[in-house]
Amino acid sequence: MFELSAAAGIGYLLSAYKAEIKAVDEYQQLISVISLTMGVAWASGLNLYAAILVLGLGGSVGGIDLPESLAVVQDPAVILAAGLMYAVEFFADKIPGVDTGWDALHTFIRIPAGALLAANAVGDVSPALQLAAGIVGGSVTSVTHAAKASTRMIINTSPEPVSNWLASISEDVAVFGGLWVALNHPVLFLIGFVAFLFLLIWLLPKLWRGIARIFRKIGQWLGLSTETSQALVDEASVATPLNAESALVANLDRKPKSLLEALQGLEALHQAGALSDAEYLAAKAAVIAEHGAASGSSPSSNDAPKPNPSAMT
Repeated sequence: MFELSAAAGIGYLLSAYKAEIKAVDEYQQLISVISLTMGVAWASGLNLYAAILVLGLGGSVGGIDLPESLAVVQDPAVILAAGLMYAVEFFADKIPGVDTGWDALHTFIRIPAGALLAANAVGDVSPALQLAAGIVGGSVTSVTHAAKASTRMIINTSPEPVSNWLASISEDVAVFGGLWVALNHPVLFLIGFVAFLFLLIWLLPKLWRGIARIFRKIGQWLGLSTETSQALVDEASVATPLNAESALVANLDRKPKSLLEALQGLEALHQAGALSDAEYLAAKAAVIAEHGAASGSSPSSNDAPKPNPSAMT
């Protein structure tokens, strides 16, 4: 009787252990699938052809166990095409101006391709889960592509090409290294991926303000827009170093604005991208100082000296 009870207990423990091992394996498999899905979507936004090349070469040599729905990237024709386009992008991405045009063209290529890769990376699941993975993957690819394209456009305002080369090489290294981490250390990749999303939330508004400022300046250079210059004259209560005399002359015949109105005008220009962060802070400090000096030291209208008619004649 005792032997039967002991055998039953051991059998129960073995079954519980097997169930726990199975649950752990399923959890690890789920984490690996999520990491691969987000990894290919993220990498596609930076360099689509490099991402396909890594998956194709890794799967063909047996270093990566790809889902059956993603095994098409292991085809030699796909690998050859991805390698050829990666070589073209490698050089185009390092030429100032050409890289921005390349990114603009690939807005219509990277995002749908990233969504397709993400949908196929989840493996043999229901169509609903594949569609959900495609939607999330496409969103990740779009924000990554937007961050890359915006950053490169701002970098192109610098006169030297070194920063373009460094940015392009860094992006390539990030794709190869990020996919390796996603495939071999999925938990570590997901932690870094979440940190990357928080960084994008903080960074994208600043990038878009910079892009808006670049387009405004281009419009002024081409004579297509004079709104920014006129707005700076109308809104700023103090002259900036770039247009000190013109702003002062314009302000002589204009009714002075209150401090609140002046600050609101500067804030509107800053949000529209007409003023950089440094220009906004400098103009804000100057406006506050001017209004403080005017309110603290200027004589009132009743105490102001009367004009002398005899002296005028």
